[in-house]
Amino acid sequence: MFPVIQIGPLSLQTHGVIFLLGLWLALWVTERFDSSRSHSFGIYYDLALVALGAGILGARLGYAAKNVTVFLKTPLALITPTPQMLDLSTGIIFASLAALIYGGRRGLKLWPTLDQLTLSASVFAVALHLADLASGNAYGSPAAVPWCIPLWGDCRHPTQLYALLLALGITSTILRSTRERWPTGLRFWTFLALTALARLIIEPFRGDSTAWLFFRQPQIIAWILLAISLHQMGQHLHSISKEQEHASSG
Repeated sequence: MFPVIQIGPLSLQTHGVIFLLGLWLALWVTERFDSSRSHSFGIYYDLALVALGAGILGARLGYAAKNVTVFLKTPLALITPTPQMLDLSTGIIFASLAALIYGGRRGLKLWPTLDQLTLSASVFAVALHLADLASGNAYGSPAAVPWCIPLWGDCRHPTQLYALLLALGITSTILRSTRERWPTGLRFWTFLALTALARLIIEPFRGDSTAWLFFRQPQIIAWILLAISLHQMGQHLHSISKEQEHASSG
């Protein structure tokens, strides 16, 4: 693990540095592979900043809602720049709602925009897993495998590395799709399905998940997302098949 970058008297959290570099790279990728050119590219930067700001605010409020007594004792903790005091699921909800509202007001069409940003999202996911590897977040359960890593007093599955490798594979798949003509929305649903599947593969090795009865919370969410994504992909492929039959008969 490499949680801190020391530059003379200055200490930088590696997680935050990688997060910001990943965001920049994701936006650069969007510009590099922008196939539509129907909007000024600055709109994507604006959309990302609005979503990021709303996501951080929502993640902090979500964490505070789950730890009310702590923040009642120390209210100023709400505004401290502590990455560990964030609730990811609430942050994603806030970021998604803010992006939908902002995109609608700027005239962005939903599915073409999601397709356009899918490669950026996959690149950003790689950066997030790399940041987790540096900080020790999203750690694995204790293991006796030869490739386990020492962390938090145990030798554990390197789940951050598992997730990083799967994310690189997903990014490669999405990158290849940009060189082909895919129906609108199919690229986004493919990314979502692959991401949900990757989480299902990794989850049994995680050591930090919350259990709901006989299942873990991320597993339930991943199964739901995978089912929805596969259904939508099937609808797209069925539409393509119908169009090809219609074209051949005509």
